Amino acid sequence: MPQFALNHMTVARLSFHELVALASKLGCVGIEVRNDLPQPLFDGMDPAAAGAFVRQNGLRLLALAEVKRFNDWSEDKADEALSLMTIAKAAGAEAVSLIPRNDNLGMGNGERQAALRVALKALRPMLDDHGLIGMVEPLGFEICALRYKAEAVEAIEAVGGKSRFKLVHDTFHHTLAPGGPIFPDHTGIVHISGVTDQTVSVAEMRDPHRVLVTQGDRLGNVEQIAALQAAGWDGPCSFEAFSPVVHALADPADALRASMDLIAKVVA
Repeated sequence: MPQFALNHMTVARLSFHELVALASKLGCVGIEVRNDLPQPLFDGMDPAAAGAFVRQNGLRLLALAEVKRFNDWSEDKADEALSLMTIAKAAGAEAVSLIPRNDNLGMGNGERQAALRVALKALRPMLDDHGLIGMVEPLGFEICALRYKAEAVEAIEAVGGKSRFKLVHDTFHHTLAPGGPIFPDHTGIVHISGVTDQTVSVAEMRDPHRVLVTQGDRLGNVEQIAALQAAGWDGPCSFEAFSPVVHALADPADALRASMDLIAKVVA
């Protein structure tokens, strides 16, 4: 049975307390909380109290998301990262999410790798100081300056950062990348979502297409999870569905449970 987790994006209409309650009800190992939803982090709750509430409900606070465009490094970006890390440490979170620029800039071969190393080199001592992991998430979109996990791993190893940086293996973005090698030793968490729309090409897939993993999934979630596990990875699979259809579900618990059961039938 895989370890499941719940990213707040999947149930974006729920409050922080409702997110925790749902994750606990479903038997999840933890949650991911985000700063890109309309409400403030933890719905404005004190971070230390919020973290305690998560743990009291038998959950881990896996990550706070996100530092946006982290590979476009600047003093302002350093301040942004420091602010999120301060909150994460106070809440007892395990990691902060690092999301690359996705604006078709900084794309040149050599340019994007150098920019990534600059950011990782600056972030490493900050993560050390706060006792946090930096979750690096390559995005499979053609306009992303960090599209390939191989480039992320190369940069992480170049700055001696394997102890502080882990990959987010997102099944959606892995498919868009397209595919390529997996890095179980570098993977910290897997983000899962499905695409069932049969009319959209892979190149045209966007976040609103991302639903729960069901029959007819075009992303091969089960196969990706199984491959990672067969290679020795054993971490949480966190539901991250962006589709308005999922957000509008009257009872997300039933739909999530069905998706978990579907995956668990195939993935040991």
